[in-house]
Amino acid sequence: MIADRLDRYIARNVLGAIIVVQVVLLGLDLVITYINDLEDVAGDYGAFQVLQYLLMRLPWRFYQYAPVGVLIGALIGLGSMASSNELTVMRAAGRSLARILWGVMKPVLVVVVVLLLVAEYVSPRTEQFASAWRLEKLQGEGAVLTQQGGWQREGDSIYRFGAIRADDTVLDLTRYRFDGHTLQDAMVAQRAIWHDGAWRLENVAITHFHAERTEVERHDSLAWQTQLTPAQLNRLLREVESQAPSELWAYASYLRSQNLEATQPLLYFWQKLLMPLTMASLVLVAASFVFGPLRTVAAGTRVFYGVVTGLVFKYLQDLLAPASTVWGFSPIWAVLGPTLLCVVLGLYLLRRSG
Repeated sequence: MIADRLDRYIARNVLGAIIVVQVVLLGLDLVITYINDLEDVAGDYGAFQVLQYLLMRLPWRFYQYAPVGVLIGALIGLGSMASSNELTVMRAAGRSLARILWGVMKPVLVVVVVLLLVAEYVSPRTEQFASAWRLEKLQGEGAVLTQQGGWQREGDSIYRFGAIRADDTVLDLTRYRFDGHTLQDAMVAQRAIWHDGAWRLENVAITHFHAERTEVERHDSLAWQTQLTPAQLNRLLREVESQAPSELWAYASYLRSQNLEATQPLLYFWQKLLMPLTMASLVLVAASFVFGPLRTVAAGTRVFYGVVTGLVFKYLQDLLAPASTVWGFSPIWAVLGPTLLCVVLGLYLLRRSG
């Protein structure tokens, strides 16, 4: 009974600190981003609409800041108990370090479950809706959902997509069809419309390349035979990191079925799937700062080292992401590498404290 009460007490302190840190981080990010985005005010997109847009994106920002929030929150929660000698009393009463760590991990598990639900069901939809809503305010009804464009290979064809609208209409579609290394024809369509489970191209011009001449044929409307669906095109043209784990896996599977590189979607897929292990490793580092060599320093110093550790963790993952493409190792190691490094660092510092 007493052990359960201590677990709940530790969990309540740590979870409370994590929530406060997340609110502070999100608040600072909201203010800074709002001031910066006021430069985009135009037409129906005024200062209040900028605030609405940023509020719609809060689930995604919450997900992005969660690892640092958990690390700093665990540091503050444990550090406050260490400063009031509560942890010392627990240890003196026979409470093992492993049992204290388990009490810290319990609220982190709650945070992880919330994050996985947000990543799968909430943030992909709020990001897509926010982008469409913002562009409709700027451009009017039927606004382009994304303007970044994208390239995709399918069989013997290479496609370029200019943009896709919120109603799944593809704009500025170009297809280059090859026979080996020889260009057979180039097709340009003003738009592609998805209707009744099939694509139809409008205002199409196809240029055929022969040995001595070229030939152009034009069509007002033409069926487009492809395996690409609106959902797949949305994955292609949207920011990869904001997609749900299930979408990332489906996108990577499609790329591999076309014998294309799928490193980037797999990288973000493993980042989201291995989030529990990532959080646990960061909490272990936080505990090592409180119980390890930094236990005698000021709380502010520990928080500073925690922020530095969180930034190093993030930058290391960001560096390993392109390295996995260059050196050809699995994207899962770009995620596991920094995580295992945190585990080793945390265990080493805890061992020194013993």
